[in-house]
Amino acid sequence: MALVNPHGKEKKLKPLLLTGKALEEDKARAKSLTVVTMNSRETADLIMLGIGGFTPLDGFMGEADWKGSCSDQMTLKDGTFWPIPITLSTTKGKADSIKIGEEVLLVDEETEEMMGTMKVTEKYTIDKNWECKQVFKTDEMEHPGVQMVMNQAEVNLGGPVKVWSEGPFPKQYPGVYMRPEETRRIFEQKGWSTVAALQLRNPMHRSHEYLAKIAIEICDGILIHQLLGKLKPGDIPAEVRVEAINTLTEYYFVKDTSVQCGYPLDALRRSPGSPAARGLPAELRLLPPDRGPRPRRRGRVLRPLRRPEDLRHHPRKRPGNQTPEDRLDLLLPQVRRHGLHAHLLPRQGRPADVVGHHAAQDAVRRSGRAGSFQPSRGPQGPAEVL
Repeated sequence: MALVNPHGKEKKLKPLLLTGKALEEDKARAKSLTVVTMNSRETADLIMLGIGGFTPLDGFMGEADWKGSCSDQMTLKDGTFWPIPITLSTTKGKADSIKIGEEVLLVDEETEEMMGTMKVTEKYTIDKNWECKQVFKTDEMEHPGVQMVMNQAEVNLGGPVKVWSEGPFPKQYPGVYMRPEETRRIFEQKGWSTVAALQLRNPMHRSHEYLAKIAIEICDGILIHQLLGKLKPGDIPAEVRVEAINTLTEYYFVKDTSVQCGYPLDALRRSPGSPAARGLPAELRLLPPDRGPRPRRRGRVLRPLRRPEDLRHHPRKRPGNQTPEDRLDLLLPQVRRHGLHAHLLPRQGRPADVVGHHAAQDAVRRSGRAGSFQPSRGPQGPAEVL
């Protein structure tokens, strides 16, 4: 089974990053262009357009796409699902000086780096309160996403872009910062066809670990996706998060079931109800674990996910010496004991003796707990934990 196609009607990645001769020619033409500065969020969006992370968009949204993505339908004008607007704003004075069809030079206002060019095909104003209520479900200024929208300039510019740079991310986060084509290549090399994604802006805690390991049992593997852009006050730097997650996955995850990478977006858009959960039925929405209800301390669902006491001090059972069967004993029997085994589907294309159903059942028989499983009830159920 192959990977799912990239998003959009064309079903292929659409990177807008120029290289080689095309990049040199575009830079040469840009010397006389009007400069439009971008804030951190807009620069990150431009980089995402460049690497194909916003496929199938070809630039910053025009009015029809902006309105469609903010509406209850959450679609672009061609019907493609898109639940959050990708826009570029500028002052009214600057917008009045730009003609429709004119090319402009896009510059990061913080670093003053020239990031690319854009052909302006639309100029329009927006209802900022409506956008905030639709996307973030609130217009209160305490919400960082609302602040971001309200601080935008008066006029939005729409049109296709050509991207020159990926900013500091490739050099600052080598081996972590990846383009979509790179992650897809990794999935294909590993033989993965079903992949879960876990987006993080902080180190993994127990609920993250729990969700990740359940996802691994349902899918071929999990992509742990780090935010590498500007953080909110109090967030932990990406370098620290990467090291913490690498340690966790090395010692407590089955080998070759996870990939960690990062992407350049800012951590300013998160909201418990949106944008990722917009349009989903209430029963399918999962609050971010750091925002939602805490696991009950008397519940035991998360407790067995760490190494059992008899493995912590045994010299032959240190993390680096554990066999795949040892690792299976840490999680799967406990998951089944708490009534979650009904959610574990057989995995296709993976060796059954490592993490498949048969190995799980063998691990259960070895543990001596076969036949003792009880359906989850009360505070131990998955709904209470998640």
